[in-house]
Amino acid sequence: MPRILKEEQYTVRRNEILDATQRLVYTKGFGQMTIQDILDDLQISKGAFYHYFDSKQALLEALSERLQDEADRILIPIAQDAHLSALEKLERYFDTAARWKTAQKSYLLALLRVWYTDDNAIVRQKVYTTAVKRVTPLLSVIIRQGVQEGVFTTPFPDQVSEVVLSLVQSLGDTYARMLLSPEAEGGDLQSIERTSAAYSDALERILGAPPGSLHLVDTATLEEWFPPQEKTLAVSSEGLTGGIGVSES
Repeated sequence: MPRILKEEQYTVRRNEILDATQRLVYTKGFGQMTIQDILDDLQISKGAFYHYFDSKQALLEALSERLQDEADRILIPIAQDAHLSALEKLERYFDTAARWKTAQKSYLLALLRVWYTDDNAIVRQKVYTTAVKRVTPLLSVIIRQGVQEGVFTTPFPDQVSEVVLSLVQSLGDTYARMLLSPEAEGGDLQSIERTSAAYSDALERILGAPPGSLHLVDTATLEEWFPPQEKTLAVSSEGLTGGIGVSES
């Protein structure tokens, strides 16, 4: 019993640190936030903090893991819903992820720039590797179902699931470039819609799906993140379509 209590206390304190970090991200931004800010907020010692996280980078990774945990709770039931076809599952998968990320918009915007700094390259790769391990099994189940239903024609459902996730990651990076440097990257809504359509077309070709049957991001969601005639930051496509990428400078 004492051991269980100790584990529970550890989890509670770790979550308190993450909660405080999220509050500070909303008010100060991740780049401006310091570990001392967290210590002051929770009235804990530096030694206590380092018992749970060995660096600010580790804290950022934990925040991303938390986002993925929350996303999994939304997306797993879709993959397991026996009443949906494979096409319906993929469409709902992307749509639900996009709506969930939109609900987290302020938080994700606060992290956007830091995520794409060189200092976070290793963290980005590690988080993406985690996403591959956790998301591709769900996609494989859906793709296998699509092959059985005759709507997908790929002979490599397990391998293609990772290719699909890689495509989503690439679209996320493309959105991020457009949002961080809209003038240089063609971040107007029309260009963004064409880019999204191109990636959706590529997804259909990879899966052997009927033309026009899949949409990675719908127009309404794009307009939410890329308001016409406004230059604003937004989440990466991974954020819009179900992966994990977030950032800030």
